[in-house]
Amino acid sequence: MPQLLTVRVKRPDRRPIRVWVPLLPVVLVFSPVVVLAVLGAAVACHVFRIDVVRALGTGWRIVSALPGTRVDLEFSRTAVLVAIR
Repeated sequence: MPQLLTVRVKRPDRRPIRVWVPLLPVVLVFSPVVVLAVLGAAVACHVFRIDVVRALGTGWRIVSALPGTRVDLEFSRTAVLVAIR
């Protein structure tokens, strides 16, 4: 499971902004929403006749593969880097 989300924004003519977000407290705060999302996904899988265990397992594999992901965005002279560790 990812542990840390790092966001860096490089702006022209200003100091860059860096934000570190520990993901465990965020997940704990949003855990009721996560439970509702998992229940909604399970109902949707049942409606569309998809194996619920296989779908949730695939979702977990995607989340556990996130560490090491980097997303670089550039727009005009502003650059945003998002890194998941």
